[in-house]
Amino acid sequence: MIELDVMLSRDREIVVIHDGMLERTTNGHGAVKNHKLEELKCLDAGSWFDPRFSQERIPLLREVLDRVANRVYINIELKASAYEPHKRHNTIGRLVVELVKKMNICDSVIISSFEWRMLEDISTMDNAPAVGLISRYPADTINRDLCAKLKVFSWHPNFNGLGGEQVEMMHEMGIKVFPYNVESLEQYAVAVKMKVDGVITSDPVLMSRSAIEGED
Repeated sequence: MIELDVMLSRDREIVVIHDGMLERTTNGHGAVKNHKLEELKCLDAGSWFDPRFSQERIPLLREVLDRVANRVYINIELKASAYEPHKRHNTIGRLVVELVKKMNICDSVIISSFEWRMLEDISTMDNAPAVGLISRYPADTINRDLCAKLKVFSWHPNFNGLGGEQVEMMHEMGIKVFPYNVESLEQYAVAVKMKVDGVITSDPVLMSRSAIEGED
């Protein structure tokens, strides 16, 4: 599964970028939301990683989905900073859902967020994709009740602080558990022993190799 983050441009186009600010991963400056798509498309979004990728540009979500839809499952994270409590019909969540529905790929998409109110809005939409709640904190009563209220498909906790009893509790509710911050084979082994349903990692090659070789 591919996990990616989306933001809105000033002209309300959905772009794929992790940060709300441009400085870390592009040669631009300021907030993504303050730039029109035309401006964002002129930025170098690859050199920060390696000079070989200097021609890479910030992609539209639609462009990414055109390439990978129906080939792999996709976890689309809505950044909490993109939450607009005073908007009703043109929020980033609704725009993402409309695009996913238009492309007929709802069955292969999860929409996740730290901001539960964005997920709550999506849960009211007809035939929307599954949603996943991201959490910095353990599965206490509040998180458990929130997952139930939102009817989430999955819970995405911070691996640091996750315990097997939390995984078991979510499984009893029919909720899958995908912890993030799993970045070493040692952490992966612990996660497997807790019987999580998957891990969110920045090194999928390392984790998949471990899974294939059966390391624990």
